[in-house]
Amino acid sequence: MKRSNKNTGALQLEELKAVYAISRVIVETLEFDKALAEIVRLSRPVFIFDNLILYLLNETNQVLEPAFARAIGRGRAVAEELAWGDLAAKEAFESGEIFLKEPAPDPDADRLDQGFYLGQPLTVGGKTLGALVFIRFGGPAYTDEQINLAEFIAAHVSQVLEHQRMVERIANLEAGRRLGELQSDFLATVSHELKTPLGFIKGYATTLLRQDADWNKAESREFLSVIDEETDHLGNLVNNLIDSSRLQSGILEMELQDVEMETLIGELLDRWQSHYPQIQIDVITPENETHVWADPIRLSQVMENLVSNAAKYAANSRVRIEVEEDNERVFIRVADSGPGIAAEHLDQVFKRFYRVPEPRETVRGSGLGLYICHQIIQAHEGRVDVVSKVGSGTTFTVQLPKQLAPQQAQEGQ
Repeated sequence: MKRSNKNTGALQLEELKAVYAISRVIVETLEFDKALAEIVRLSRPVFIFDNLILYLLNETNQVLEPAFARAIGRGRAVAEELAWGDLAAKEAFESGEIFLKEPAPDPDADRLDQGFYLGQPLTVGGKTLGALVFIRFGGPAYTDEQINLAEFIAAHVSQVLEHQRMVERIANLEAGRRLGELQSDFLATVSHELKTPLGFIKGYATTLLRQDADWNKAESREFLSVIDEETDHLGNLVNNLIDSSRLQSGILEMELQDVEMETLIGELLDRWQSHYPQIQIDVITPENETHVWADPIRLSQVMENLVSNAAKYAANSRVRIEVEEDNERVFIRVADSGPGIAAEHLDQVFKRFYRVPEPRETVRGSGLGLYICHQIIQAHEGRVDVVSKVGSGTTFTVQLPKQLAPQQAQEGQ
């Protein structure tokens, strides 16, 4: 049966109050599931039903699927075993009309086996998107007034759907716009980062090759040192881009093994003191050896990124690297005494391509270092956090498991 003209005059006072309350929910509630749950709560006192199910068309496989369901009355304790109205939804959806299935009452049968189904098609903008099914177990039959009220409820649910789809469209448009901005920012940042070392390399190499100049040994060595440093910088940038892409795709391989932290930091310390003479590095470790389960190359990469970050943004400061442990985890803290990071940037620093605004143009970076640290530590089933205060320095804390997880141990046997 099909009813195309809803008549509010046919509704009783309490039913009208419920309809108006539902209308307010549509306007005031932004969350899809929350709005539907509130509609169920407001509808049930004036229109008794045991189950309510919202079916929506899956546009990928063109199949109606439950998107929201509530078991409220009879059968709530055995809801998982009940039929939930697939046939009623299919009939209402395909016909575009109200579907009723009301069996002859049988007082000797289990009421849960006597489903009275009312299926309402859900239409938005002239297109049927799904169906709303009401179920009563054991009756009574639906009156014309109740069917009329069910139509109002279905119309309001359709509004929720339309609102939800509009929100999703806006979100997709915003995501697309943001993606375009990120791509533009990425290209601008990477282009600048690539051009800078290439410019130095090209400039100093061209200078060395000049026919009209005779450079002494010290000058030649100075020029070659700049070329060497900028080549390293260029290589690191390319490696960061590759690692970033692999991490985002989940294909960066990790070779986990037992790593002794004091040895790993000791091997890195000589390099740091040579590469970052502008900072003083203090290392504090426990008296006993501290072991973590990690990929030593990737963990070294994390430590390198954290220390180089301190050298860039907290030049001429003191950097403290401290290792601590408890029964299950190892804590590695890298703290500097630099200018710090404002609170509004702290929840952004581990995002891909994000850079804290820096007034000094000489500070170079692609916004990938901390993102890579975060992703590598997550792949180790650890975490990395940051605390900072403007004028008081910044501390990054890495947490890693101390030993091989039982599942991993079995897989490695």
